[in-house]
Amino acid sequence: MEKRARVRAPELVGRGGWINTGDRELSLAALRGRIVVLDFWTFCCVNCLHALDELRELEERHRDTVVIVGVHSPKFTHEAEHRAVLDAVERYGVEHPVLDDPERVTWGQYAVRAWPTLAVIDPEGYVVAQYAGEGHAHAIQRLVEELEAQHAAKGTLRRGDAPYVAPEPQPTALRFPGKAVPLPSGTFLVSDTSRHQLVELAEDGESPVRRIGTGRRGFTDGPAERAEFSEPQGLALLGDGSVVVDTVNHALRRYEPGTGEVTTLAGTGRQRRPGEPTRGAARAVSLSSPWDVALWNDRVWIAMAGVHQLWAYDPRDGSVTVTAGTGNEGLVDGPGPEAWFAQPSGLSATEDQLWVADSETSALRWVDLDGTVRTAVGTGLFDFGYRDGPAARALLQHPLGVTALPDGSVAVADTYNHALRRYAPPTGKVSTLATDLREPSDAVVVGDDILVVESARHRLTRLRLPQDALGAGVGEGVRRETTEAAPGTLRLEVAFRAPAGQKLDLRYGPATRLLVSATPPELLRAGEGAGTGLARSLDLNPSVPEGVLHVSATAASCDDDQDVPYPACHVHQKEWKIPVRLVEGASDRLPLVLADVDTA
Repeated sequence: MEKRARVRAPELVGRGGWINTGDRELSLAALRGRIVVLDFWTFCCVNCLHALDELRELEERHRDTVVIVGVHSPKFTHEAEHRAVLDAVERYGVEHPVLDDPERVTWGQYAVRAWPTLAVIDPEGYVVAQYAGEGHAHAIQRLVEELEAQHAAKGTLRRGDAPYVAPEPQPTALRFPGKAVPLPSGTFLVSDTSRHQLVELAEDGESPVRRIGTGRRGFTDGPAERAEFSEPQGLALLGDGSVVVDTVNHALRRYEPGTGEVTTLAGTGRQRRPGEPTRGAARAVSLSSPWDVALWNDRVWIAMAGVHQLWAYDPRDGSVTVTAGTGNEGLVDGPGPEAWFAQPSGLSATEDQLWVADSETSALRWVDLDGTVRTAVGTGLFDFGYRDGPAARALLQHPLGVTALPDGSVAVADTYNHALRRYAPPTGKVSTLATDLREPSDAVVVGDDILVVESARHRLTRLRLPQDALGAGVGEGVRRETTEAAPGTLRLEVAFRAPAGQKLDLRYGPATRLLVSATPPELLRAGEGAGTGLARSLDLNPSVPEGVLHVSATAASCDDDQDVPYPACHVHQKEWKIPVRLVEGASDRLPLVLADVDTA
């Protein structure tokens, strides 16, 4: 807490206007006689969401003497949109007036420097305390009790109802859904976040079949009609049931579709505090805002947004432990225990990688099988925007979801850009799959389609995936068994001959292209990158005993018939993921077939 001399509280000013007041303008003068707590927040910030939850008890216990006023002060461009602030206030169940201050005018008047910051104003209109960060609810509670006693004795305390006006409920099937997962029956399970429920949707992804949970915010196990959640988010299939991330209850819950029963797998129901255990029996260890889950290598990995880490729940022994991240907020790659994350909020697993949407750094990252953390897109906490192209230059804005696609590329729910983006590891490029989505937060692949969770449109939206993302035809990803190769020089040769009746298309330069990369990148000492020839010498690093070669080959050919003035042209493309193990004396050649006379 920062103690202050008696300073008159500056008036509350914000171009966005007031929310939760029934269109009334509020002023500090009108609140004179009440204790006012200003909560400077922004809706991307998980610490701000923690502070919101901490203030709920204070708000309830001192409803006739304390007025909490949120002052929304944006970090990201999207957060300066008034519609987005309205959505966030409803999404997170904010039950007090909120001033939308997109230009951070009031933030500056109060010399605020961090999200969240809480300022306490006494009944006479003076700032008496200011707190930065979360975890101050008990200190504010004691201060409020002191101020109540002091100003009741002075006759300057005024009791009454809070100036809060609840918004009208909206008749939508879902309300700010968070994540979705397909069930074996062909239906979909969706976390209906702001209604504190799970909803099973029919195969069309639209029609509700069943609701799980009472709809009241709570923490109760039992049958579907009695269970209670608090802002559930992530979902992941686990055996014959599902794991549910109960974000504000700081717990992993399990819903079993067959019986409708809800049980708790991990977490105590309290938010983890610094110094508390980070491993042990799952029900005895406190979690902190788990946002998503994914089953990877026999464990349920957890995007622990509240402490900027990845954790894992092991269903075999019922334990939890930290798997990556120091707890420091930022973007640092390296071995899991040394890496830094910033509110990891989305997970998607493949056989070899765990993809992570690291929201506060606007980054797409992944974890290798050996636990090393790497970054595909993103550079830091304040680097965000909208730019396609090479991953090193591409920009995202606070993504909350990530989905592995059949061809080995990755779809990113680029939440604050209202877009679905795609990262292709073989090319290292970022492209856009769809725009005009409203705060997408997750997506699942369904056959040739992708079902996007449009959180702020309260629905799931079905889109057709491009052909090259389906793992068939153009862009097909071919995975082979592990190949033993000699360390040092490896000759890569991709065989291609134009099919009968066709010839190479040389009208615009070379007709072939070869792109090579590796996971980890250190596997290749030389030979990575793009070129026009279909043969290349690679230099395999003997100090990296295992890895994966990513090879993409393309060739263009045209029909060879002189009597046809405009011959049809064809693109032949394949992508390979080749696990390699370095063994002395093994082969120094790697032959691949793109197309030839016998296979075309």
